Amino acid sequence: MCAPFARVFCTLAALIALSPLVRGQPADADGKPPAPLSPYFFVAGGDSGVDRLPLKQTRADVRLNGFIASVQMSQVYRNEGTRPINATYIFPGSTRAAVNGMTMTIGERRIVAKIKEKEEARQVFDAARQAGKSASLLSQKRANVFSMEVANIMPGDEVTVALTYTEILTAEDGVYEFVYPGVVGPRYGGDAEHAAGDVAWIQNPYLAEGAVDQVTYGINITMTSPLPISSLECSSHELDSVWIDRQSVQLSLKREANAGNRDFILHYRLQNDRILTGVTRFEAQGENYFLLVSEPPKRVVPEQIPARDYFFIVDVSGSMSGFPLETARHLMVNLLRSLKPSDRFNVLFFAGGSSVLSPQPLAATPENIALAEAMMNNQRGGGGTELYTALQRAFAMGGDENASRSIVLVTDGYISAEARLFKLVDEQLQRNNLFTFGIGTSVNRFLIEGLARAGRAEAFVVTSAADAAQKSQQFNKYISTPALTNIRVHAEGVELYDMEPAKVPDMLAQRPVMVIGKYRKAAGNARITLQGVGGLGEQQWSFLLEDALSSDSTLPQLWARKRLERLDVVPDENEARQRSSIVELGLQYSLLTRYTSFVAVDETVRNTAADTTNVKQPLPLPKGVSNLAVGRPMPEPELVWIGIAVLLLSCVIGRWRRYHAISA
Repeated sequence: MCAPFARVFCTLAALIALSPLVRGQPADADGKPPAPLSPYFFVAGGDSGVDRLPLKQTRADVRLNGFIASVQMSQVYRNEGTRPINATYIFPGSTRAAVNGMTMTIGERRIVAKIKEKEEARQVFDAARQAGKSASLLSQKRANVFSMEVANIMPGDEVTVALTYTEILTAEDGVYEFVYPGVVGPRYGGDAEHAAGDVAWIQNPYLAEGAVDQVTYGINITMTSPLPISSLECSSHELDSVWIDRQSVQLSLKREANAGNRDFILHYRLQNDRILTGVTRFEAQGENYFLLVSEPPKRVVPEQIPARDYFFIVDVSGSMSGFPLETARHLMVNLLRSLKPSDRFNVLFFAGGSSVLSPQPLAATPENIALAEAMMNNQRGGGGTELYTALQRAFAMGGDENASRSIVLVTDGYISAEARLFKLVDEQLQRNNLFTFGIGTSVNRFLIEGLARAGRAEAFVVTSAADAAQKSQQFNKYISTPALTNIRVHAEGVELYDMEPAKVPDMLAQRPVMVIGKYRKAAGNARITLQGVGGLGEQQWSFLLEDALSSDSTLPQLWARKRLERLDVVPDENEARQRSSIVELGLQYSLLTRYTSFVAVDETVRNTAADTTNVKQPLPLPKGVSNLAVGRPMPEPELVWIGIAVLLLSCVIGRWRRYHAISA
């Protein structure tokens, strides 16, 4: 009787020993590893190792003029092999960027790209590739993820593809932030069936964890401020600086390995922490544009703060394993310990499934906070990223109707079905506020910032454990101080229209209000006024339109980008109408959108043999992200072991019955 049981437990021991292989890469029916849905590792010397991959350098040249950044990003490709190459490269961009131009340079030939509807641009590019012409195609996969395709790069060719974009920078507590995203983090593939549009880009290859990226990465910044610059700080990279005067400085990145595996983050303050407040205007093609920036009133601390409910949603999936999860632990400790005794809270942990701290919100007592911290410390990271289901569960759990309820999401955002989540938040948010914390050195900012916009709250990005304390304090300031509410923008002697945002959100902490729009029929004494209710009662600021600066030519594209942001964050039920609006904006303002692309074609037929090699440029894993983020999504470990236990129990029962049948 003992032998059958011994064999069963030996089998169990073998399965335990092999479990990392089971979880890492399952086999198909024929025994071969399947092609992963999520990104996979690039293996040097593989099938594409015959001809070297073409991307040699990526560089950003940035001009900062107070709160507007103008960026030219250049990618240099060189075919060092013996055959013509077609190549694809996935790279990130800012969620606020208005991408408005692209050029392709081959030797002495410089081709300016044309903006076209996405399908037409694809047809033009494919036709050029098949005809043996050199071409490039810039497409948007997400608002912050782009794809660059180049065709017929001949042996020895060096091709430079440059794109330009602008974006508005905002100040919080007097600190401006410029972010140049480094690398696209791997996306969870289990939600691909719900993702809008083409998600094939998530199959892009990745270098193994710790591998050295051979691509040269550089950033050069020229900063000219209307006010003296009081401080500059780059927490992500080491910089060389050359000061021209108190208002002008040139910055460049010091050479280092793997500099592109994380976001470049620059913070700066102006004299006395002043915010560039006022109105900027510009006329283009018969339309007048304005940008209003208004500094908030001084913070007023109320004598009594009403009780609040907080619902924390924490991502513990495979991509959070290691550094991101450790950073999330530090963040959660800081957030929980900042709660007041009158507050109530709950915590939901999610991966492929979810678990909750308590069926009902708990009082923020030291005992309950310690219970939540212990549950957080037991999380190890593994499985998929089923954020949609987690948010549904959070919205369904009730709270005190007399308390202000805030949902706080902690995640790296490595999923692909963002639009589905934005729609869920827009439909079910109700009386909640949704704050988001992005965890990691290269988070999915499109998701993190988009959810916060849809949730009428703020987004925070935490890049390190040390950063967790500062960001949690910043969050606490937002929620513990009164906001400027009921904000209205009106005008005298001028008509305002097409304003973004259409409804100005509440002002939180030391962050200015920004409104961009159009105006017409302006009289000589025209003025724009912003009003709102703060801790000291009614507040208002007025600006004469004739005093506004009128030299910023980027305002039309920036206005169109803000309009696109709203169309992206809150999907229209009429998809055809929404698509038409996006296409019209993209074509009119020469902007890259999800329905428009830039395409450049050199009309010279260069590849007459029609013999090309297709390659994908491997990306470095974001700094601190482990190999567990890459590979086909697997069932949760608990489900795997439950299945194994059921199988083994069935074997034991069967053998026990046969043994007794023989004995009888």
